[in-house]
Amino acid sequence: MAGAQPAFPPSVVVEVKALACELPARRGVPLARWSLAELRREVMAQGLVAQISGATLWRWLSQDALRPWRHRSWIFPRDPEFAAKAGRILDLYERRWHGLALGPRDYVLCADEKTSIQVRRRRHPTLPPRPGRPMYIEHEYERGGAWAYLAAWDVRRAKVFGRCEAKTGIAPFERLVAQVMRHEPYRSARRVFWIVDNGSGHRGQPAVARLQARWPQATLVHTPIHASWLNQIEIYFSIVQRKVLTPNDFRSLTAVRDRLLHFQAHYENTASPFQWTFTRRDLHRLLAKLAHRPRGIAA
Repeated sequence: MAGAQPAFPPSVVVEVKALACELPARRGVPLARWSLAELRREVMAQGLVAQISGATLWRWLSQDALRPWRHRSWIFPRDPEFAAKAGRILDLYERRWHGLALGPRDYVLCADEKTSIQVRRRRHPTLPPRPGRPMYIEHEYERGGAWAYLAAWDVRRAKVFGRCEAKTGIAPFERLVAQVMRHEPYRSARRVFWIVDNGSGHRGQPAVARLQARWPQATLVHTPIHASWLNQIEIYFSIVQRKVLTPNDFRSLTAVRDRLLHFQAHYENTASPFQWTFTRRDLHRLLAKLAHRPRGIAA
């Protein structure tokens, strides 16, 4: 009806939205974040309204795309050389190094370790799916040890090299490097760039020197601190996690190792280079955006 008054005055809507934008702990509520039901209870407990439906509350929050029950992690670049280090890696993905194009005998590999891959022996056998029923996985399990899975990914050739080790460190990483560098085309390559993070097995200039002392054509290229997202091997590890390790149901360490190594060949049958789209131009835009944002405020 024309001229009808809204059920709640605009000032109440504003106060409710302000409450949704506060951390619950600041109100003395023992929650990490609001759910719609908890927010509804708090709105009434604060006396902002006597009664309100979840649908009305949802409608108000939707007007400003507020989802206080969701969260996202973020981190500011901490490495003082972030731009330079990230730029070198992005150049390699576009087949450039120090401003010059890479040649046909130059190769780029990404490497890292996926640690603590556990053997979980389920107390009862896994049941395959049936019509109208998903796969059943027993909740209880016994631990049977763990592997560290070291792998390298050739970003242009879409080739995977991997091995399982009892632990990470300098020697296991050097065994992975040798596994790759002893074979063609890397053995006779002009240059082989190894992109790695700052893990203990390949950290700093000592690791650079060790690698080049044994393999003169190899160049270690470190990601910035806390920037493993720049390393394409993490994409492969996410595929391994989804396709090989989830759900985790293995009888022995040997079974885990065999599955991981068999998957490498299986994956290569249909693999193609990852379509990496983040470039130096995107990096400059990101850094410019961060430079104008107060610390402690995320997009």
